[in-house]
Amino acid sequence: MLDPGIKILLSYLIGSIMGSMIMGYLRGGVDIRTMGSGNAGSTNALRTQGWLFAVGVIVIDVGKGVFATGVVPGLNLPFSGVDPAITAEWLTISCAAAAVAGHVWPVWHKFKGGKGAATLIGTIIVLAPEIVLPLLLIWAWMLVLFGFVGLATMITGIAAPLYLGLTRLPHDQMLFYYCLAMALYMIYSHRANISRMRAGTEPKNTRLMIFHKKPKNSSDGNS
Repeated sequence: MLDPGIKILLSYLIGSIMGSMIMGYLRGGVDIRTMGSGNAGSTNALRTQGWLFAVGVIVIDVGKGVFATGVVPGLNLPFSGVDPAITAEWLTISCAAAAVAGHVWPVWHKFKGGKGAATLIGTIIVLAPEIVLPLLLIWAWMLVLFGFVGLATMITGIAAPLYLGLTRLPHDQMLFYYCLAMALYMIYSHRANISRMRAGTEPKNTRLMIFHKKPKNSSDGNS
């Protein structure tokens, strides 16, 4: 059990490397957790620092999910025994989950991280690459319809286990349960967004909405 345990821990530590903190350091010490929504993810990065900063955050956060899922499970670690009872699939999915957990509760940053969506996409790129593009299209479509990033993320998260349940069960059960657990977590992590949407105070990206009507008496159309 030593080898799987080390790899899962390593995946968690990799997940704890926050893209927003790295980009903030490169920008001179910016900490977006003290700005906007207080979240360390790419959405708050975009709102507070602009698109270039946000793209850097996404690349890092997606990349660590890819690395933890696609590279770490296959590492040949010295001084650690391999448990034959642990399957490669179990280890890979465990490393994926650990990377997402690291992003959400990063040990390097006082356990205050993001919501994990970008890192989750990175793990899916390795676990089920064929569903990545459909999921991104669903996310984009929900965003242009409703304008809420959080809502688009939750619906996309729910779509993944629904698709897998309809097309890949009873095979790929572990992948299905992983995506189901991540979908439930995404809903939980966006509970504040749900409350704000119900109250009518959730920020909406009206620029991207295809059916949004501009106010007649607004100079910029973004009320």
